[in-house]
Amino acid sequence: MKKVVFGALKIIVPIALGVWLIHYSYTQLDEKQRGELFAAFDQAHLGWFILCVLLGWLSHVSRAWRWRYLLEPLGHEVRFWSSYHAVMAGYFMNMLLPRAGEASRAITLYRLEGVPFERGFGTILAERAVDMLMLIGITALTLVLQLDKLPMLQARVEAFKSQQGAASADEPGISWGLWIGVVAVVALIGAAYVIWSRPALRARAMDGIRGFIAGVRSVLSTKKKGAFIVHTLLIWGLYIGSFVIGFQALPSTTSIPVEGLLAGFIAGSVGIILVQGGIGVFPAFVALVVGMYMAPPDGGGLIRPDALAIGWLLWVAQTLMLIVLGGLSLLLAARDRKPAAI
Repeated sequence: MKKVVFGALKIIVPIALGVWLIHYSYTQLDEKQRGELFAAFDQAHLGWFILCVLLGWLSHVSRAWRWRYLLEPLGHEVRFWSSYHAVMAGYFMNMLLPRAGEASRAITLYRLEGVPFERGFGTILAERAVDMLMLIGITALTLVLQLDKLPMLQARVEAFKSQQGAASADEPGISWGLWIGVVAVVALIGAAYVIWSRPALRARAMDGIRGFIAGVRSVLSTKKKGAFIVHTLLIWGLYIGSFVIGFQALPSTTSIPVEGLLAGFIAGSVGIILVQGGIGVFPAFVALVVGMYMAPPDGGGLIRPDALAIGWLLWVAQTLMLIVLGGLSLLLAARDRKPAAI
């Protein structure tokens, strides 16, 4: 029963946060600004979003190709389309259930190519480690480019918190961040104890650890290190390019400087990490950050309607692409799986 409740909470809480942010973002706009928001939707040029979706899709194609370089040192020659369908099916499943994408991706590859789950999953975790380093590097570059904007960003965050009735940092008592950290540590210790005390779970956990180690080794031992690096740079270049291209769809957002677009990209990435699929959070975070590089909104407030509109349009474009192409890959993978894996 507890497992069912916790599983349900993992889904409900992020979605509830996303829905609340949708409501919050909308209620922060006055009547005039709401009219400007819907006017921005009408003015957006569809062609830019088609190009935006194309670049986003190519990044997933590149990811599927790069994954094959990690599987080769483990003795698995995987067909490109098997890798691609597994990647896209994983994205589709990740839209439905928190953190289900990685497991679904490894399971799909096992069904299509017979790659053991722990090995496929281990290479995926190794990929995630590489991608996290890339995100940290892009974040560091973004901060270096706009150190002068940090006080303004902090002021906007504080203003956002104060509107929610949050306690200021100088008030006595333990902050919510510290409480969340304590709860997270206790939960991790409890989970580790439960896993270690049950032989079956312990064996599965050890298989996962061994798979991750094998995945890390595959990054270091791949014979195509140059191609792996090129695809890694290409994946993230396409991510950023897709984001930047979307801002060309509205006349008022074409003049945002590169550093502002990079800051918005980082904010959107954080939103996707925090909430499943980034619903509500991605548009709000993007609008909150890129708004620093635009004229203040008429009527006051933290969020410009056109910046919020671009955030929503970017999110909808990429989400629809993942739902349609990911769902198609899921169906094709189910049709083409090896009979021995049934």
